[in-house]
Parts: sequence; structure tokens; C-alpha cells
Amino acid sequence: MRETDFNSRRDGNDAGVNVYSIMTNYSLSGPELNELPSAQRPHRGLVALALFLLIGAVGCSRDQYKQQADREVYKILEDKWQDDFGQMVNYKVNDTSASYDEIAQKLPESKVINLPLATEIATRYNRSYQSQKESLYLSALGLTQTRHQYAQQWFGTIDTTYNKVGDTESTTLDSSLGVNQNFLLGDGIQVGTGLAIDWARFLTGDPQTSLGAVLRTTLAVPLLGAGAGRSARENLTQAERNVLYRIRSFNRYRKTFVISIINDYYRVLQQKNSVSIQEASNKRLIESTNQLRMEVKVGQRAAYDLGEAEQRLLSAEQSLVSSSLRYEQSLDSFKIKLAMPTDAKVTLDPNGLRMLETIGITPLDYTEEEAIKLALAYRLDLANTRDELEDSERKLILVADGLGVQLNLIGSANVNSRPKTDVLNLRFHEGAYAIGLEADLPFDRKAERNAYRGALIAVQQKQRGYDEEMDQIKLNVRDVYRNLAETADTYRIQKIGLDLAQKRVEVEKLSLKYGRGTVRLLLDSEDALVEAQNRVLGALVDHTIAKLNFFSDIGILQVRPDGMWEQKKHDS
Repeated sequence: MRETDFNSRRDGNDAGVNVYSIMTNYSLSGPELNELPSAQRPHRGLVALALFLLIGAVGCSRDQYKQQADREVYKILEDKWQDDFGQMVNYKVNDTSASYDEIAQKLPESKVINLPLATEIATRYNRSYQSQKESLYLSALGLTQTRHQYAQQWFGTIDTTYNKVGDTESTTLDSSLGVNQNFLLGDGIQVGTGLAIDWARFLTGDPQTSLGAVLRTTLAVPLLGAGAGRSARENLTQAERNVLYRIRSFNRYRKTFVISIINDYYRVLQQKNSVSIQEASNKRLIESTNQLRMEVKVGQRAAYDLGEAEQRLLSAEQSLVSSSLRYEQSLDSFKIKLAMPTDAKVTLDPNGLRMLETIGITPLDYTEEEAIKLALAYRLDLANTRDELEDSERKLILVADGLGVQLNLIGSANVNSRPKTDVLNLRFHEGAYAIGLEADLPFDRKAERNAYRGALIAVQQKQRGYDEEMDQIKLNVRDVYRNLAETADTYRIQKIGLDLAQKRVEVEKLSLKYGRGTVRLLLDSEDALVEAQNRVLGALVDHTIAKLNFFSDIGILQVRPDGMWEQKKHDS
């Protein structure tokens, strides 16, 4: 789903550019300064006090500024977040780095981490995930600044200078107080209004002759060509769209991130299970070797059979050491992904693998053609590319408008208030008004020509990129669809192989017991059993991850609040 109106959520009325200001530059010097009664003379302490009170009245604490930024940013994300992206969770930035003590509070007393808890911790504390959330936040934060150009902007300054040259003293007071607000009308029309008030005498103790006002208004309407207003609207539109793109990219990232956590979780358990398989095999080898020692001792078995068994046992013990080391390394690496120190005393819940074995292989509800259709409709990265193509086409129209005559209708008005303190009584009948045309003839359009040609090329590049990405997504879906079928077949084959390996061990044991087999055949069957057990579990994990990647690649995998995943409901 595309967002077609990116300008509907701006602060205030977007009917034009509106500027209000209160400002003055007032100077007292020499005799004029001395003629004022002492109560009316400018005093630096009074001015400083006024400035201090003004700052104290309108200023905010650092924490208040932070809260204001958070409210504005999260409101933007909330407005632009669409249902197709999944639930609006796991996206807010953390203000402090997580400590292990904080993470440990989420762990059970047993320190055993199940899969839902692992994904919850990862989406809350993983360092790379935090960086992605921060990038999302910063993109919306940048938009607040762009929007601010078309929102109310309060300001206030007081500058005072005391000068003494010989016997001549002078004090200059510059003050301004007001609010600016910019709006854009349709078709790039801009309007500016300023209200200037002379209030310096009010600060210096002469309120009877202060607060005169001047109202100034300007108007600019592009009649032909691009116009500054249309360019400004394009900048705002693009800024709005860029935040939407970043939201899509973030949601695409968190899907792949959750899959990576699930993959690593199962791989650690797979490695741990490999250790258990090797330990069980070693136990059987020890039993067989001890039995051979007894048989050699009583002369029932040749000594070279015992030697071969002992060598195979040493190799198995080395394999166990290596397998244990790989498990410890994989567990430590997974701890880092959960933002935990490597010395954290935690383990993963082995029931996760048992659940996979219980579920086994489940058939897909999609044909290859249906999967491709879903991917083209729901892939967020493709939606970004499609909208970026629209951006390039819109920019082409704008730069093309800049090639011809640029004609603007401009107007201005200046209105004064009545004398003394009657600031609200503006004398419109005595105002100064002007209206005219501003034209830029197309005699030199080198820069505009180059921009237009570049925009034409940019459109072609975006079109090719979009076409290629669609083809790549189709290829990717076909690959993951085939891979899913392959891993399902591999698991089925490995299950058969495991059953054969188990039977082979039993046969070789009986054959050796009744003198028809050899020690080497028994040892070979034991090695084959270990390999078959590892392969069948590996195939099951491969199929599970392939299915998650399939759901992600066709765009129907969504992240839940607990960090786990679910399939998006869609129209069939």
C-alpha cells in the first residue's frame, strides 16, 4: 500500500506563509538620555532582569526538550505506520545502555532462556537493533525540523549596549519579540505577514509613548514555471515520504532480525544436542571397549581388535572435546546478540528442539505463483523502490517547469497603527500597497537544462532498478520455495537414514556377539549413527529456518510484541 498524501499532517493551517514579529531598535544618547527623569533612564540592571525573566518564562529544561522531541517524533511514526507493517512495537529508542542486571531481571530463576524470551530480549536490548531504532527516530526527528519551517516559531531577544566616549554617553537597546509562521498554499503560493511593535521605551520606563505597530504583508503567486513555493512544497513532500521509507525499511529489518535470532537459537541448541549425541556414542564405545578387553583377556578376541577399538575411542573423545568447545563458543556468541556478557550463567531451553521434532514437516498452503503474487504485493523494500520511482517522475515534472518563462505575481502592503500606545488600531485606509509581476525570461537555462536531462536519466535508472528488483524478488521467491521443498525432502531422507543407522548398530552388535561380525564394522556403524543423528536434526532446523525465510520473503511474516512472529492475514 502506498502513501499518496504526505502533506495532510502538518502543524497549523497550510494555507500560506504567515510571519508575525515584534521588533525594535531604539537608541538613547547624549542630552536626550540626560533629559529623562532618573526613573525613566535606561538601566542595564533593569534590562538584564527583563532578559532573565523572559528566558525563564519561555525556556524549558533539557528533559522537557527531550520529552517534546519524543512526543513529536512518535506522533509522526504513529501517523505514518500502516497496518501492513505489523504491530507498532519494539521501535522506541532506549535512553540508556542496558546493563546485564536489567536484563537479568527478565530471566527466570533457572536462568534457562526459551525462544520467546530470547526474541523479546533481543528486540529490546540487541545493540544492532538499537541502532536501527535510533536511525528510525532520527529520520522522523529530521522531519520535525522541516515541518517547523511551516509552523509557529516564537522568538524573543533583548540586546543592550552602553557606550561612553569622553563626556558623551549613549545606550542602545535592540529588542524583538514575536512569532513566525510559514504556510504553503496549493500551487506554491506563499504569503508573509509581519507585525512590528516598538516597545523599547516601555522597557526603559516611558510607557506613554511606546508600542507603535506596523503591519507588513507580502504575497508571491507563481503563474508560470516552477516557482520557489513549488520547490518548497516538493522538499516538504520528499521529507515526508523519506520517513515513510525509513519505517518500511525498519520493519523489513526487524523481520530478518527476528529470523536471525531464531536461527541462532536453534543452531546453539543443535550444537548442544550434538554434544549429547557424542557423549552417548562415547558411552557405548566405552562399554564395547571394556567388553573387548575382557574377551581379549580370556582369549576370545584378538588383541588387534582391542587396539582398533581403543584408537577409535580416543578419536571419539577428541570429537567430544571439539564439539563441546564449538557449543560453548556458539552460546557465548548468542549471549552477545542478547547484549549479555559472555560470562553470564545462562542456558537455552532444550525443549525448543523437542517442539520442532513434534511439529516435524508441515505442508505449505501456497503455490509458487501465489507466493510470487504475495511478494509483489507485500514486500516493503519493493514498495519503497516503487515509490522512489514516483519521486523521480514528480521531480522530472518540477525541473521541466523550470525550463520556460518564470512568471510570479507579487504584492505587498504596509500599514501603521495610530500614534502612542494604540497598537491594535491599524490605519488600513492610509496603508501603502503594491502589486506587480516578476518575470525571468529563458535566456540562460544551462543549469535548468542540465537538471532536466539528469532528471530524465534518473527516471530511467529508477525504472530499471524497479524492474530488476521485481525480477530479483520473483527469483528469490522461487529459490526459497524450492529450498523449502528441498529441506523437507532432506529431512525425510535423513529420518530414513537414521532409522537404518540405528538398525545397523543393532545388527553389528548381534553379529559380533555370535562371531559373524567384526569390531571394525561395529565401530563404523557407531560413527554412521552419530552422523545420521546430527544430520536429521540439522535438516529439521534447516527446514524451520527456510520456512521462516519463505514467509519473510513473500512479505507475510510479522513481528509480535513479544518479538516472536506470526503470519499476516491476507485476501486469498
